Amino acid sequence: MTQPVFRAENISFKIFEKAIIDSISFEVFAGDYISIIGPNGAGKTSLLKCLMRIYPVSEGKMFFRGTPLARFSQKQLAKEISYVPQSDGRFFPFTVEEFVLMGRYPHLSPFTSYSKKDIKAVNSALELTGTSQLAERQLMTLSGGERQTVFIAAALAQNANILLLDEPTTFLDPKHEDNIYRILQTINKELGITIISVTHDINNAILQSGKVIALKEGIVHFSGTPEKLFKKQVLEKIYDKKFIYISHPLTGQKIIAPEIPGA
Repeated sequence: MTQPVFRAENISFKIFEKAIIDSISFEVFAGDYISIIGPNGAGKTSLLKCLMRIYPVSEGKMFFRGTPLARFSQKQLAKEISYVPQSDGRFFPFTVEEFVLMGRYPHLSPFTSYSKKDIKAVNSALELTGTSQLAERQLMTLSGGERQTVFIAAALAQNANILLLDEPTTFLDPKHEDNIYRILQTINKELGITIISVTHDINNAILQSGKVIALKEGIVHFSGTPEKLFKKQVLEKIYDKKFIYISHPLTGQKIIAPEIPGA
């Protein structure tokens, strides 16, 4: 049987005895595309940070490739896992190329200069994300969509096999949102990179992912394929509201229809 890259066994994360994540278990396998959904305050971002060991697990066991996660240094994890945090509107005083080069930090030693391998990784990441023409631009001059794409390029420059994303399309217009999703599909299906993405876009989770994990109040209320999300009113129980469902005109897959206020 294939060994999971992540295995969580009844993990909890607490702040002042309040459980942000409450005794949850799951497995992630190489090549998975997993979306994590749930209402605000469900523990989605905290779960990502536990996978990166930014937050320590308070209880339970977390394994990475069969070894306790706690045994890995942050630099070791950075060679395996890249992380794109939620956009917070901050600007960085670097060019695009300089910023993406910083993604090579797990592979560098103190006081060493960038090698040909580092430059090649950066150029490949820029090309894959369609941002090569932005290389000399200052980050602060980019649009929100361009900047988010560059952040993904920096994550790809790490050459990690696992990509964690926290709401990667927040505040983006439809064009840049579609571009981000296209890039994620490419790196997942063609490069085999494992993706775990937190999103509030339920339809995106349904259409993009092979598996969905739904959290509410720190507890896993659902874990499975997108199709099974619609059984037994799972979404209604998670979000405490009713939804209208329709079939996607191209794929026939069930999705959520937008509601008309006051209707």
